[in-house]
Amino acid sequence: MKIAVIGAGFAGVASAKVLTELGHDITVFEKTPDVGGVWSRTRRYPGLTTQNNKDSYTLSHLRMPKVFPEWLSGEQVQSYLEMYVEKFDLASMIRLSTEVRRAQPAGGGGWAITSAGADGETTEDYDHLIVASGVFSEPFAPAYDGVEELEAAGGRILAASELLDLETVKGKDVVVVGYGKSACDVAVEIAKEAASTTVVARQLLWKMPRKIKGVLNYKVLLLTRMGEGLFPYQSIRGAEKVLHAGGSKMAGSMVGSVESVTSGQLKLKKLGLLPKGQFTDIARSTVSLATEGFFEGVEAGDIVVERDTEIAAFVTKDGKPYAELANGRAVPADVVVTATGFKQELPFFSEEICDQLTDDNGDYQLYRQILPLGVKDLTFAGYNSSFFSPLSAEMSAVWIGSHLGGGHEVPPVEEMEAHVTERLAWMRERTDGHHARGTNIIPFSMHNIDEVLGDVGLDVSKRVKAVQWLLPINPKAYASITPRLVEKLAARS
Repeated sequence: MKIAVIGAGFAGVASAKVLTELGHDITVFEKTPDVGGVWSRTRRYPGLTTQNNKDSYTLSHLRMPKVFPEWLSGEQVQSYLEMYVEKFDLASMIRLSTEVRRAQPAGGGGWAITSAGADGETTEDYDHLIVASGVFSEPFAPAYDGVEELEAAGGRILAASELLDLETVKGKDVVVVGYGKSACDVAVEIAKEAASTTVVARQLLWKMPRKIKGVLNYKVLLLTRMGEGLFPYQSIRGAEKVLHAGGSKMAGSMVGSVESVTSGQLKLKKLGLLPKGQFTDIARSTVSLATEGFFEGVEAGDIVVERDTEIAAFVTKDGKPYAELANGRAVPADVVVTATGFKQELPFFSEEICDQLTDDNGDYQLYRQILPLGVKDLTFAGYNSSFFSPLSAEMSAVWIGSHLGGGHEVPPVEEMEAHVTERLAWMRERTDGHHARGTNIIPFSMHNIDEVLGDVGLDVSKRVKAVQWLLPINPKAYASITPRLVEKLAARS
């Protein structure tokens, strides 16, 4: 098949490798001048790092360089992807600085892809389209009153991914909106240069330090099947039944112990930053790793956190811009950096197609987070938020390759619709609606990978899974999956 792939982050390059090995003709469209997606140099904010240790944040056929530190910078992740492209000779099929403007179903099947690059706008036909643009491509910024007044006074608002250097904030009074990892990461770096740094957090999230008591690496707690199993999945099976027997008493006790130790280690009560609720809430939306230096900065007075509030409006006082908060306070705001999440939008599709892809709640109806129920010749690779984003993306590419090659059959449409409807309802309830339009699968990343590979009929051994129960996931264990799929499909033909 002639296949178009939108996006050259982890999902895009993994799809290119897997599907090329299966004999398909691949073209990858990437609007930035480099591969990397969220890690592109065009959107790396100061302080950007991974939440994973380097060994768990890879694709299966290439390890991170030994010289890289355990916790990777954005630049190092982007460098890794360039190494991957070079190792597997993918560069010739990737069109950099080329944006897909429109993707329209072709009359006889397939897609007409209109893209704009250095040579202008062109339209080409493809048999199949893979969306690999990720769920973190378009920043979401709240609508505020008084923006014109702020800008007239010399202030400015920008998303975290638009802050590419610290000159913008040097000597300025800066307000960072949000409390996720990106907000805390960028606040630490901003505080090194800004006159003042204020974090405005509508809701505090629980944070996990890289090392519990400076000894136990967080990867041993949450980047294992045991860590994932502490939180009740949609259906509980196997060893997880033991953890959740008797109303999840064992799992609750283990998570409660982590809450107590973490709260003390990060001095959350002393700093007035103890979140509401319980530590188990960490699984409702996304687990956030504590940024090195953030709580230390709060304790030193370099970072001020305005908790449980939001910006009500921007005003000027004596010609200087301020952010008025809902709690009645006003803070100086020469620069406002929004780290408030992302839109799960697909601007290259028409409104009609977007309506076909989503339900009445606006959630994406994707079977296995991959296959849309109402649009033909279309699949999604890595269109989810996962602890193991590279591996999740690669295994979704395997599922797509198997599906296109007839390696497995999907259930009847009615059955898939029922499955997706039930799953979305569970996700909405579990996260209080904070499930990123059905794309957030955290903390159940390995459950998703298991289901994907279960469909394909290829998986790692029970022994490997037993090891993963106690040790952090190593994507290298999945290196045999694509070669086995190639053999399986070749045997069919």
